[in-house]
Amino acid sequence: MAQTSSRPILEYSAGGLVVDDRGRLLLIRARDLRDRPVWTLPKGALAAGETSEAAALREVQEETGYRCEVVRELPPVTYWFQRSGQRVKKTVSWFLMRPLEKVGDHDHEVDEVAWAEPSEALARLTYDSDRKLVASLSAAAG
Repeated sequence: MAQTSSRPILEYSAGGLVVDDRGRLLLIRARDLRDRPVWTLPKGALAAGETSEAAALREVQEETGYRCEVVRELPPVTYWFQRSGQRVKKTVSWFLMRPLEKVGDHDHEVDEVAWAEPSEALARLTYDSDRKLVASLSAAAG
């Protein structure tokens, strides 16, 4: 009997949940693996030798154009997905951030950047893992 599945690919990313002084969240509209538009939070892969915190700050700036500072680390999120028939287990280190200044535009991976009230963000976000992260922050603040 042939083995149809090999070991999953393990991937690590870092991202930022950026909240401004009015309590709004910074969202990005990007494209998923099937080239469909998705609303999500800015995140990306760690570069060689980069810490999760440094990667999160870099990715947020690249994907949103905002230079931010980390307020605190949030619990990591792990989820599974398929890419080219291969199972991928991704763990994302999340950081609560506040924006310091707008320093440029978003990069080519992002179609649009938007500030949203928490209730609007929950309605807009495509992925359950993003909604859970936002909901847990709102619950902690409330």
